This record gives sequence, structure tokens and C-alpha cells, in this order.
Amino acid sequence: MPDQNASVRPFIRNGKPAEDRWVLIRKEEVAVPATPAIVPLARWQELEGSQELAPWLSSDSELTPELAEELAAAPLIAIDFPKFTDGRGYSLARLLRERYGYAGEIRAIGDVLVDQAFFLTRCGFDALSLREDQWLEDALHALNAFSRAYQPAVDVEEPLFRRRMREAVERVEPALA
Repeated sequence: MPDQNASVRPFIRNGKPAEDRWVLIRKEEVAVPATPAIVPLARWQELEGSQELAPWLSSDSELTPELAEELAAAPLIAIDFPKFTDGRGYSLARLLRERYGYAGEIRAIGDVLVDQAFFLTRCGFDALSLREDQWLEDALHALNAFSRAYQPAVDVEEPLFRRRMREAVERVEPALA
């Protein structure tokens, strides 16, 4: 994602390479450009109503029902990963999708690595702005690194053991008919 202080970052939307037209503004005091911009949450709240502005949430944001209701109007929500080891962004995305029903784009920004791609999409992220030193092709491959997942998540709500039980019953039932 174009960042006011960074080079172009590899970007994936819905599992495919994409062009990112949004500019990431990290600091609240920086002037908002005329182009679509992702701004800090407090700045977005001040400048409410524009479809050309979107908020980014820090990993320590408290996602209250009131905030989630306010965010429902956002064209996209970016969640910052200050370090790749900070997993709080996964929880924020999952809460937005499952508890609050946010249907728009949820974007991972910050220290986002190829190794996280598969797990980010399972938690509800549909756009990934990878760190500048990450390879787009590796991230696309990582999205399909696992053919099945054991746990339920945003992408597959049914755990593997239930899917296998259902599939076994479906295979047996036609023989009984």
C-alpha cells in the first residue's frame, strides 16, 4: 500500500495481486491528500462521512459495540500489525466479521509477512499489504499452503471432524436408498 514514507508494498486482494489506490497516512497531523486515504481512527472520526477516507485500527484498539457500529459505514478497515509477532489484529478482524457482521474490506497493514497470509485470510482479512521485502508470488502460494484446516474460522465455519462426519454420512446414505 502506498505509505507516505514507504515504497510500494506487495498487495493482495481476494487472493489475487491487485493495485492499491489507497494512500496510508500514519500520523494524525499529516494533511489528507485528495486521493483515497487510510487515516488513523481518530482522524477518520473527525472527518466522518467521506467514502474516500478509511480508518486504520492499532492492534490495541478496543472494539466496542459502539465503535463497531460506527465502523460499519467505513469503505474499508485497515488493521495495523506493528510487529509480525503481535496477534491482536487477528482477533480484531474476527470480531469485526463474526460478532459485528462487517462485510466490507478488512486489510492487514504494517509488519505483514508471507508466513501470515493463510492465517490472516482465515480470520477475515481479504486484503493484505505485505511488508516491502516480501515476495508477492510467495504470498500467493502461501494462501494455498494447506488444503484443509482443523479449526472453524471465518472462511470455513465447520470444524474438520464435523465435515468428515457429514461427508461420511453423505457417502453412505445413497447406498441405503
